[in-house]
This record gives sequence, C-alpha cells and structure tokens, in this order.
Amino acid sequence: MDRIYDKNEIDSFFFILIETFYGVSRIDLALKPDEIVGNEEHILTALGALELEQPIQYIIGQTEFYGLNFKVNEHVLIPRPETEELVEWVLLKLKTKHSSHKTLNILDVGTGSGCIAVALAKNLPNAKVYAFDVSKEALTVTKRNAELNDVAIEYVEADILNSDTWSKDFKSLKFDAIVSNPPYIREQEKQFMKGNVLNNEPHLALFVKDEDPLLFYRAITNLAVKSLQGVGMLFFEINEYLGNEMIQLLKSYNFSEIELKQDIYKKDRMIKGNIVNG
Repeated sequence: MDRIYDKNEIDSFFFILIETFYGVSRIDLALKPDEIVGNEEHILTALGALELEQPIQYIIGQTEFYGLNFKVNEHVLIPRPETEELVEWVLLKLKTKHSSHKTLNILDVGTGSGCIAVALAKNLPNAKVYAFDVSKEALTVTKRNAELNDVAIEYVEADILNSDTWSKDFKSLKFDAIVSNPPYIREQEKQFMKGNVLNNEPHLALFVKDEDPLLFYRAITNLAVKSLQGVGMLFFEINEYLGNEMIQLLKSYNFSEIELKQDIYKKDRMIKGNIVNG
C-alpha cells in the first residue's frame, strides 16, 4: 500500500477507519493503545479496497463538506474543497445583495450528492433551493443528504442538454441565482488524473468531449438567461485552463459584472456574472 499512498495518507486512513468502524478516536487510541476491538473483517475489507485505489469516502460511505456530513457512493462525485470555496462565494454575494428576510429561489444544476444545494439551503434559511440532475441515482443521494442535514430541497430529474425533459412547471420558475459545477474535465486531461478518481468516480459527472468543453456551460447559461429574475446571478465552478473562454461565453450572453475567481491554489476555478431581467 505504501507504493500507492504516502505515510501521512496511510495514517489518516487508519484513524478514519477505526473511528468509523469501531468508534475509536485518535485520542482514545493514544489513551488506550492496548484496547482490543472485535470484527476485524471491516478493517481488512477496507484495506483491500484502498489497495485497489478506491476512495476512502466511498469505502466509509460518507464525507464532510462545508461543515456538514454527506453520504456518498459511486453514483456521485466526492465533494472537493474548491467547491466549498464556490459555496462560500455564493453565500457572500447573496447575503451582500439581498436582505436576510427576502425569499430567494436558487437552482443547483448537476447537483450530484447535493453538496452545493444542501449547504446553501442550510445557510440560507429563507431560500427555496432546487436540485437538478440527470441521474436518478444521484438525486436519491441528494434526497438522503437533505434529510440528514434537515433541509428542504425541491428535486428536478432532467437532462440540461435536452429541454424537452423539463416539465412545463419547471420552465416557468424564476430564480435569483443559479449555481453549477458541471462536467468540465476534457478527455485529453484523463492522463493526468489519479486512478482513485479515474477508476471510481462517475465519468458522467467528470468529463466532456475535447472538441466542445463548454457544452454544459452554454446549456446552463442559456437556461439562466431565460430563468434568472431581477439582477440574477450565475455562478460556475470551471476548468482552470478555460477562464478566458468562460468570460467570453458570459459576455456573449450579455452578462455583466463578470468576475473570474481563483481558488486557494491560485487556479482560475470560479466565475460569476449578473444579468438583468424584468
């Protein structure tokens, strides 16, 4: 296993597994190093999965995002820290622009585990949040996470690339903000990805064809033009190499106050634009 993971990763996995399976924390282990726990099958199965480069989050079936607990499985992406930064930015912009008493309609397109939708609903108690995804299995995970974190979410099972799959009722809805972390990794970038991601996380949520990397962004922006109300805001997580292309895309749809934002690693990772609709 040490050929796949470094020592710090192995130590971290060990403490995560013993706390998950046996309720033994790192402090407990330090205080009672000779304590014996039963049913070693759990830990042995998990170690076997790690050797196959399965993500620790899938092995234990959960992860943390924006201070909240989330269930995850092979049908959804594992939430990333950069997406937490996106949520933080969305919350800052919405709280700055709107009164805390105003009811906001927010749409999360490609919700996956529901991490964005649930985190926004949890931190904006007056908001009505809609979670949109093409995957029935992903929406099942989203619903479970909404229940786990005690928030109410509206669900839309549809294909953003096929407007015929949206109900008439949904098409008539208006939103104050639309947020999305759509597929944005080009096929050509697969060679740079680690096996634990490439061989386990859903490709449907990760990859887009090299010849049209902005496919989902155009579809979502087109929806936003029709569905945002007032001074509506559109937020995206983006491919770090396509920041300039995203600026041009939003400009072509007449968005203004466009901001390209870097993550903590100084990569172009988020973009925001406003559009005025009557």
